[in-house]
Amino acid sequence: MKYFYSLRISVADDKKNLVTEILNVTPTSTKSFWCLDISEDENDEPVYFISYFVNILESKFKDLESIGIERDNITIWKLYEYDGQCNMEFDPQDLLKLGENGITLCISCWQKDIEERNYPLGHSNKN
Repeated sequence: MKYFYSLRISVADDKKNLVTEILNVTPTSTKSFWCLDISEDENDEPVYFISYFVNILESKFKDLESIGIERDNITIWKLYEYDGQCNMEFDPQDLLKLGENGITLCISCWQKDIEERNYPLGHSNKN
């Protein structure tokens, strides 16, 4: 399984380069919005994505506001596909940081397609 995390900033196209300069981070995409994505495989060390993204932003809010980006234009996403049960937990300090900084946490998860599941020997999902 793979997990994806994303910092997304809704900003006009002509200001996306300014966001890159202010944050001093190269985005992974600027198609719909300014976006910085990171990923984690299930065997990797955990990625503390909320702290990672908030640390990028924390000292830059005034500069972002100077180009018209309000905190409600900024979201942090967790996206992943699950098989079986979907559980999540978040560190209280990370959630506090989000709240103190007025940043919305978005979660998108979906169940793995039943056709793609690996069944034990001799079993199938087809009748």
